[in-house]
Amino acid sequence: MKNKKIKVVKEENKKYLVENKEVLEINLGKHKFLLGDVFDCLSKIEPLSVDIVFTSPPYNVGIEYENHYDKMSYNEYLNWLGEVIRELYNKIKDDGRFIINIPSITAEGEYKPLFIDVVNIAHKIGFKIRNDIIWFKHQVSKRTAWGSFASPSDPYVIQPYEFILVFNKKNKKHHGKKENIDITRDEFIKFSLAFWDIKPETRKEVLSACPVPFPEKLVYRVLKFYSYKEDVVLDPFGGSGTVSYVSALINRRSIYIDNSKKSFEFAVKRTKEAIEKNAIFDYASNVK
Repeated sequence: MKNKKIKVVKEENKKYLVENKEVLEINLGKHKFLLGDVFDCLSKIEPLSVDIVFTSPPYNVGIEYENHYDKMSYNEYLNWLGEVIRELYNKIKDDGRFIINIPSITAEGEYKPLFIDVVNIAHKIGFKIRNDIIWFKHQVSKRTAWGSFASPSDPYVIQPYEFILVFNKKNKKHHGKKENIDITRDEFIKFSLAFWDIKPETRKEVLSACPVPFPEKLVYRVLKFYSYKEDVVLDPFGGSGTVSYVSALINRRSIYIDNSKKSFEFAVKRTKEAIEKNAIFDYASNVK
């Protein structure tokens, strides 16, 4: 679609309103925020301009999002997600990386290894799988589904983990200036073990903006391990804005996309606070 110029209205309470319901764009220095449908928003991003995509799409498990139907048929969902990944391929630089957080799910009454389907879709588009990381989330405290309890007849297995899938585009090596490498020796050793023990986000103010936000520690690890300072990081399902927030704190550039006005406003506000924090304290010591 043709992109239209959009006027931004700012109230005294510093919340942003959408006057044009197609795509709203706000720029905070090195950080761009786009509110609208994911395909319309991606059309505003230049091809081959993104270094790293790190995202977690809707899983199609019936979560009540503000502007997304999360109960598609499984095939319809895969087709939709595949079209998003195809658009992302066009935006990522040839030496860039596509990093996606994805689980296995139950859909249409059956176990679906969604991570395998995502790998196959990404390969068909042109990405090459680099590695996968197990994100151990600790979510095993409330067990309500056992299958055939205390019987081998049909037991149900709980999976307190999700996958972080890492893809290259055309080049295996991601290029950057040596002075823009900021990962420490200890961080590199720790992060290179593909089992990341990181608890989910629990703060109410973040959860109120998005029901399934990234924890800051997860974003920090991904960006420090796979990107340079000043890299452009895109999250096309930005939610509460954790990718932009952490990017601002550790000197990455970011592009945020979401179709929820509530999430968008929270992400903008949060990133503005991060820009101010960046100059006054060492963020790394709080998240390693």
